[in-house]
Amino acid sequence: MSSQEGGLTLAAILKSRLGNASWSEVHKIIHSRRVMIHGNICTDVARRVKESEVVKILDLSAPKPPGVQDIQIMYLDEHVVVVDKPSGMTTTRHSEEKSWPMRRRQVQPTLDEMIPRSIEEFLKLHRTAPRGTVRRRVGPVRAVHRIDRETSGLVVFARTVPAERILAEQFRLHTTHRRYLAVVLGRVETGTIISNLVRDRGDGRRGSTDSHVGKRAVTHVRPVEHFLDEYTLVECRLETGRTHQIRIHLSESGHPVCGERVYWSTSPKHAKAVDHSRAARVALHAAELGFVHPHSGEAIHLTSPMPSDLMEVIVRLRRASSTSRVSTEKDPEQ
Repeated sequence: MSSQEGGLTLAAILKSRLGNASWSEVHKIIHSRRVMIHGNICTDVARRVKESEVVKILDLSAPKPPGVQDIQIMYLDEHVVVVDKPSGMTTTRHSEEKSWPMRRRQVQPTLDEMIPRSIEEFLKLHRTAPRGTVRRRVGPVRAVHRIDRETSGLVVFARTVPAERILAEQFRLHTTHRRYLAVVLGRVETGTIISNLVRDRGDGRRGSTDSHVGKRAVTHVRPVEHFLDEYTLVECRLETGRTHQIRIHLSESGHPVCGERVYWSTSPKHAKAVDHSRAARVALHAAELGFVHPHSGEAIHLTSPMPSDLMEVIVRLRRASSTSRVSTEKDPEQ
């Protein structure tokens, strides 16, 4: 976006860029899920676009976002709820969006806004109270950590104020266990990435800085499976949990996550490389989550299997690797 366009609504920017398009045509393009802002679909015509953000119009409409039926409850009691978040859903609403009217928020509901309905549906299917018992309306949940919109996997929410305080303290002190799986470019070996992350490294993007400014971030990386020297399925264990930490660390180390659109060009080795993995979204999954229950003190440890869309990516890479090995073995000049 140009400096003159920064701060304008998405509809206003498209109207100026599309020339002869009417306001109704612009609104139709946005509502039909054909517009992306910084890699994420946006259907909000009134969304104000920052100068540093990239707006892209797609030729075809993107798939519909996940709904309540796509949220899987992995653990539930009166104090906490752990869900398996589908890709394409924002964990919580940004602070500037919390004042939006309900009608505008319902255009793109967030995970925390949908969980109460998901709990209600879960309780209907797993009825524990006698028939005829009047159930109390499920109240809002409280976020104590977040994962990115495109990232899938485990997220825990508090259901009470005391649980929120205790869980938030565990995340603040980095005593929780978080293990992610990611498909990345290149051949990765075991190592630990440490840096100070800043919100704006000078080009409008989050990233690492050489100075002491920023927040210390530590990511432990271990290869799980190599696909020749072209791609690697890696395990990332978070010692800290900064915004976009894994994506930034892997990209800056020369191994951007497949499907990455925001931080791909920050990779010094692969800024001009082409991602042939055909990953439709950031190939990152929160596979394990461990914490101490805020009420009972019990150690809770949950796992989530790799979702089908990322398994398809892995299967394709395995087949390509296998085919390449067979071809190399048959080549008499090798």
